[in-house]
Amino acid sequence: MSSNPEMNWRVPDLDKIALISNSDCHSPQKIGREANVFNTELSYAGIADAIKSNNKKKFLYTIEFFPEEGKYHYDGHRACGVKFLPKESQKNRNICPICHKALTIGVLNRVEELAGRPMGYKNADRVPFYSLVPLEEIISDVLGVTTASKRVAESYNKLVNNCGSELKILLEAKRDDIAPYAIPEIVDGILSVRSGDVRVEPGFDGVYGTIKTPFSGLASKSRKLKSLL
Repeated sequence: MSSNPEMNWRVPDLDKIALISNSDCHSPQKIGREANVFNTELSYAGIADAIKSNNKKKFLYTIEFFPEEGKYHYDGHRACGVKFLPKESQKNRNICPICHKALTIGVLNRVEELAGRPMGYKNADRVPFYSLVPLEEIISDVLGVTTASKRVAESYNKLVNNCGSELKILLEAKRDDIAPYAIPEIVDGILSVRSGDVRVEPGFDGVYGTIKTPFSGLASKSRKLKSLL
């Protein structure tokens, strides 16, 4: 199941529950993909107090991935390529309009069932959050290659070796700090994710969703064009 704070804010029953974010540990590359950022004493008591008190000076924010990347965010039927928002599923009585079999119901549908507030509801009293895309995935998206590509590894290592940690690059580093160590399209991709300027294709019925920057594949296209000149 994948959700984010904004989805949970819609459920009144969760109002008194502190929302934290933690990565699963199935692979080293995913560690830190979700995290909690504190400005407090580095101890169990200090962290517990920051969470329980909902003190935004101590519990600064959480880091999330986009819930739409989850394999079951929307409702749908993979075999027929049908992907629905909950209201569309309801219109179709949770039945695929092509093969007339039952749709696989997704996370967003369950949120709609539990929600007492509209989509997009904001709660200023809650600890804020940032939705990010891992740096390797941004680089691979811009270059138009897989994350396992040697070019991705080279670009990633050059950035973190010169600009600090991955999270610092994704959240804090200024354009001028990043620009000497990456091609312009990668710099633009990093900043677009930071600002939330992404193209989202939600997952459904076992198919992972995708998050693309406005610069997806541009470096690859530019490279091909130069080779023709």
